[in-house]
Amino acid sequence: MIKPIHDLLLLIVVFLPLITGTAQTEKLELTDIFDLEFVSDPQISPDGAQVAYVRNFKDIMADANRSNIWIVNADGTHNRPLTTGNRNDRSPRWSPDGTRLLYLSNQEGGTQLYLRWLEDGSEQKLSNFTRSPGNIQWSPDSKWIAFSMSVDGTPSSLVKLPQPPKGAKWTDPPKYIDQLNYRSDGAGYLPAAYTHLFVLSADGGHPRQLTSGDFNHSASFDWTPDGKYLIFSANRHPGGEYEPRNTEVYELEIASGALRALTDRVGPDSSPRVSPDGKQIAYTGFDDRYQGFQTAGVYLMDRNGSNPRLINSNMDREAENIQWSADGKSLYCQYDDQGDTKIARMDLNGRVTDLTNNVGGLSLGRPYSGGDFTVAKNGRFAYTLGTTQYPADLAVATGARDVKRLTEVNADLFSHKKLGT
Repeated sequence: MIKPIHDLLLLIVVFLPLITGTAQTEKLELTDIFDLEFVSDPQISPDGAQVAYVRNFKDIMADANRSNIWIVNADGTHNRPLTTGNRNDRSPRWSPDGTRLLYLSNQEGGTQLYLRWLEDGSEQKLSNFTRSPGNIQWSPDSKWIAFSMSVDGTPSSLVKLPQPPKGAKWTDPPKYIDQLNYRSDGAGYLPAAYTHLFVLSADGGHPRQLTSGDFNHSASFDWTPDGKYLIFSANRHPGGEYEPRNTEVYELEIASGALRALTDRVGPDSSPRVSPDGKQIAYTGFDDRYQGFQTAGVYLMDRNGSNPRLINSNMDREAENIQWSADGKSLYCQYDDQGDTKIARMDLNGRVTDLTNNVGGLSLGRPYSGGDFTVAKNGRFAYTLGTTQYPADLAVATGARDVKRLTEVNADLFSHKKLGT
């Protein structure tokens, strides 16, 4: 009996390191952050047949965030990358005719505009800017691209500083600051610049700056269906930096540059969206009562700025990311409800119908908040699907009963990792 026990103990001693090592590999380790991925910015094609999206990942060698653009059929087939490499490709945007995909990329250094023809895969670089463009939007006729970009301000120092002699090594000069908002957590000192709106031909060429002045023009803007105007929000009030939330909705005529305010109240008016027939504008905002927090409501007004009215006064949640339905009879939106982000449809009287929930967040730090979606003309919508335990994947739906998950970007990692319970 002694020998079998001796042999058993010997086997345990030999295989214990292997058993222990296997158990350790099953645990989610800190370094696994570099293997986690998530989906963001889902953009469904105008006909609802395909979805372009951003697949976010980590570069362990550079300790940096990276992203590529992928495309998949709405039934989940033919999921493939449109761009590859350790770079940052983002903001895919379908042309209204569905033949091209516009996106931003830093593949050659600074972030620029690129255009991809989907039929043959050919590509064109549209810009060579010194600053990064953002918030790109096609015109309704697919001929123009509107975007925002920062432009240097013109601060003038009270004192003219002497220049160092040639070859001298002086310390850095003092910073002259004349802006109230001059520094940000995680970013340090902010550049003395303002965000303006531009337009560029879809064939490339020289961009035209549409707005000017020492004002920041909102990232949230929309074309009118006739392609003649941009509708945007901004705080262009004198001394507006002292009341940064006091934004208005403006109309900008592209041909002449003429600017006209469509709203006029104390409080934020933002996220304007023009109805498909061009007769109404939906936007969010509230009458500022100078409280610590107020819930923004959804408003409608006539195209000329008249007849503004709050339509969802009975909703005690804040609707965001509002988008018109193709027939102009309702709005899609998303809202947070007790830690769960939902997508809903709201009629023009403010009645809300929930369509789906578990809209996944757009970061690994807070996977349960935020999220994004877009809607096709046929009512199908693409969105980020996730939970508190799983980073965002891609899904499509028309309602709560027909949700179809299209990706599982972390299946390879979670197949052999144990999550906390």
